[in-house]
Amino acid sequence: MSNTLDGRVVIVTGAGGGIGREHALLFARHGARVVVNDLGSATNGDGSDVSAAQAVADEIIAFGGDAIANGDSVADWDGAQRLVQTALDSFGDLHAVVNNAGILRDRMLINMTESDFDAVIAVHLKGTFNVTRFAAAHWREQAKAGNVTDRAIVNTASSSGLHGNRGQTNYAAAKAGIAAMTIVNSMELERYGVRANCIAPFARTRMVLQTPGIGEAVQDVPGEDSFDLFSPANISPLVVYLASPDCPFTGQAFSVYGGHVGLYQGWSIAESVESDEPWALEELSAAMDKLPRSVAATKQMDKVRPVLGM
Repeated sequence: MSNTLDGRVVIVTGAGGGIGREHALLFARHGARVVVNDLGSATNGDGSDVSAAQAVADEIIAFGGDAIANGDSVADWDGAQRLVQTALDSFGDLHAVVNNAGILRDRMLINMTESDFDAVIAVHLKGTFNVTRFAAAHWREQAKAGNVTDRAIVNTASSSGLHGNRGQTNYAAAKAGIAAMTIVNSMELERYGVRANCIAPFARTRMVLQTPGIGEAVQDVPGEDSFDLFSPANISPLVVYLASPDCPFTGQAFSVYGGHVGLYQGWSIAESVESDEPWALEELSAAMDKLPRSVAATKQMDKVRPVLGM
């Protein structure tokens, strides 16, 4: 078992299965002590069962790693505080937070209910904020006490949030907010030795499998050549790297699937019209005709769809 992260304490939310489970296992195999958090709910957020988190923690302990299970909901303010405190009480410190927990309630906009919207925002966006906020409070206290060391936040965005996807107004809004939050976190927490990055992953998970069209295609393409292209395990090396003390990146977003890792350029001004004085409506209308109606962007799904035969 590699010890590249020996002594580092890591919280991984939503780690009872799928991508989060792979994160937790890989962190532990590289020497990190892991708090395995999972509410144990269904993909729509209903129910709870800590046994999923406990099973992953037991798996880590069985191969000689160090882990503890936690079943708090990241969407709950007090629950997020308890989660961070679990890391501190169990392992004495906290070096990295991987915000991975999420649910889906996909509907077209006109059919989406208030509860569909609120529930997804609560887990993804508020949950990421909650856990990060309490971790950051601890890191600030440590910095004030003179204990400045490398700390890391790795958030989970999505190509839906960066490029949009039909039927996912709630999910896309949450994921776009997480990407923006990551950038702000990197700015505010740098003084405390904290880096913040986010990933937009694509893998065969419960949430992907229930996405109409994409889910069926992913099931039909179990792998490519010598490795399983859409295995959740393919995502975790980037996450562990971003949480490692030698990682130089902060404030960045990465696309990741299979053997692909891409650095997003982010929002940028592609074209513009200029005036030396305030625009009159008629003049602005004429000038706007010179702008392209859309600007091409490099999208994760544009690369994935040919592999899926879509």
